[in-house]
Amino acid sequence: MSDRIEWTRHPDGVVELQLARADKMNALDPAMFDALIEAGEALRGDSAVRAVVISGRGKSFCAGLDMASFERMQQQGGADNVLGDGASGADLLQRTHGISNAAQQVAMVWREVPVPVIAAVHGVAFGGGLQVALGADIRIVAPDTKLSVMEIKWGLVPDMAGMVLMRELARSDVVRELTFTGRIFSGEEALRIGFATRLSTEPLAEALQTAHDIAGKSPDAIRAGKRLLNASLAQTAAQLLMAESVEQKALIGSPNQIEAVKANMERRAPRFNAPA
Repeated sequence: MSDRIEWTRHPDGVVELQLARADKMNALDPAMFDALIEAGEALRGDSAVRAVVISGRGKSFCAGLDMASFERMQQQGGADNVLGDGASGADLLQRTHGISNAAQQVAMVWREVPVPVIAAVHGVAFGGGLQVALGADIRIVAPDTKLSVMEIKWGLVPDMAGMVLMRELARSDVVRELTFTGRIFSGEEALRIGFATRLSTEPLAEALQTAHDIAGKSPDAIRAGKRLLNASLAQTAAQLLMAESVEQKALIGSPNQIEAVKANMERRAPRFNAPA
């Protein structure tokens, strides 16, 4: 991959990704953008993965776009190519990854990873760094974390899928206020408004514990659950009810579902097979 992300693979299928640019508060530069997309797309096709944890090395999760990128924006007089030839592409309007451009894929790719993705957030999560965290399924946040929808400070709007992701989590007026002001808010407020799943003074340790717990569940059911949850906002009630039934019919009587029942009845740890 890249020196921007440190990988750790645990024996039970938990994959730990740590942003490894601690001297820059893990700020997003072209190499970090590309490394995040590469990591997500590699995990997307890995049947051995059961859960993913994303964290930041050093004092912070991610401080957002790095200053060098803003300097290039000023010099070039435009946003295109600010991130070089990699993640941003030549044109923000170009859809390079399905419905997303490459910058949006940095956050959206975690929804495409078929297993739960947990962000362990501490220090700061500003701008694009916050949007990366919002792309995760679960966010465990230190109470004293500083977060901000900071793009307005630079005369910009959230454009790394933030508009899609924020509307799932908080009331419209709250999202508007944060977008218009760019004010910094705490992990405690993030929990109140819906941006944090829960608080922990040790977010990485708790995120890993949660991931290991998930890894002990049937991988077929976990993946089916994520597919349903991803579809829930875009489908009508009738479509989602049918999707539930389709997923459940495929699970009932499958080897991993039978193993889950047997393990519970025999009061032992289950021994699941990797998804087909």
